[in-house]
Amino acid sequence: MRDAAPTDAQAATLKKEIVALMPSLRAFSRSLCPNPSRADDLVQDTLVKAIANLHRFEPGSNLRAWLFTILRNTYYSEIRKRQREVEDVEGEHAARLATRPNQPSAADLEDFKTAFAQLSDDHREVLTLVGAAGASYEEAAKICGCAVGTVKSRVNRARARLAALMNMSLEDAVSPGASELLPEGVIAGHP
Repeated sequence: MRDAAPTDAQAATLKKEIVALMPSLRAFSRSLCPNPSRADDLVQDTLVKAIANLHRFEPGSNLRAWLFTILRNTYYSEIRKRQREVEDVEGEHAARLATRPNQPSAADLEDFKTAFAQLSDDHREVLTLVGAAGASYEEAAKICGCAVGTVKSRVNRARARLAALMNMSLEDAVSPGASELLPEGVIAGHP
């Protein structure tokens, strides 16, 4: 790691690159926490930490992986802090009272959101990184701090679980025609 502060020009370039990665950070944070305002706070905390620690970023290394790692670590640190708190699950009661939309695609989207929210944190994380953010298995492994084989296994199990939750066969869920299964807008919370 670097200990010297970047030059003004380097810092300006890094800040522009960070701004360009904000939509991906937001999508990743939304996949981890279903509460949109909490997800936005997570992105803001990530950006504050990244900018405060620009001197620790190694030039030439993967800025996206560095930011995703900060976001992921921040998220899991918050979970550990809140383990003793009792929190009402967001939207659970409202979902029981809501009327299903008439449009099939809107209903499919809601079904996907419901099924995706039921996946474990590890499964949502790898599906978002590999499926929605377009990260390679190697990049996802680096972000998650695990082996490439572990990421591949998690992706496979996550896809199978998601297919089961949506009453689809695994072949239908991963076929080219099922690309709507992980649209970026869903991950980012935008229908």
